[in-house]
Amino acid sequence: MNYEHILYAIDKGILTLTLNRPDKLNAFTHTMLRELIDAFDRADADDDVRVIIVTGAGRGFCAGADLSAGAGSFDHAGEDDRNADTHRDGGGLLTLRIYESRKPVIAAINGAAVGVGVTMTLPMDIRLASSDARFGFVFARRGIVPEAASSWFLPRIVGVSQALQWAYSGRVFPAAEALQARLVSEVLAPEDLLPRARAIATEIVENTSAISVTMIRHMLWRMLSEDHPMAAHRLDSRSIYELGQTADAKEGVSSFLEKRAPKFPGKVSRDMPEFFPWWETPKF
Repeated sequence: MNYEHILYAIDKGILTLTLNRPDKLNAFTHTMLRELIDAFDRADADDDVRVIIVTGAGRGFCAGADLSAGAGSFDHAGEDDRNADTHRDGGGLLTLRIYESRKPVIAAINGAAVGVGVTMTLPMDIRLASSDARFGFVFARRGIVPEAASSWFLPRIVGVSQALQWAYSGRVFPAAEALQARLVSEVLAPEDLLPRARAIATEIVENTSAISVTMIRHMLWRMLSEDHPMAAHRLDSRSIYELGQTADAKEGVSSFLEKRAPKFPGKVSRDMPEFFPWWETPKF
């Protein structure tokens, strides 16, 4: 696919996806949706991609949905053969795809992140913000509701009370408030944002097993929905048993004992344990 609204660039194991409508503050479009989903599909299939960074071109991250259609921007009735039961929110299609990613995802939020511009970051694993960033769950001010499965993600990240306060008011708030509530993990000077994101990504690329990182990503996210630690214990036990026999485990121990950098041979495309993805296997 040739991309019109995003940029796709790989360097030293790090894929940088840049939302690329700077003249529109990277407002979200159906084209951007299709391209981002395709980009995550490509990244999952490419063993040269170890970490994904998502950022925005220009002074915005993503100013929310493109409202150029005017008052009917959110009216989907009659636009295709779907109805209220079969229509699927585009932001949700994207966040669910990011949730399924086999590669860790870092959001480098360089400017305004409003509406879908902030909800798309919720299934990303690490969110860094520029001091210029602004956030807003503005849906109540537009006469709609939070989308992109954010009613599931946001309370798990910041707690239900904070999530409701932001969603009720719909106000736009600064990066310092996002940091205080742990929506983001760091606030950086604008010029330091991408270098910091790349430093985190490089540490992962240079020191860890791709197989381990994929397993860890899905173990931690999916355990959020379990109601007893026994589910984690069963999964931990199976994972340690299976991965302990692999070349990556042997390399991890050998490199530690020999005091050298590891060279893990495992590839996500071919070497995941046979029970992965376990959530799709009823017998697990």
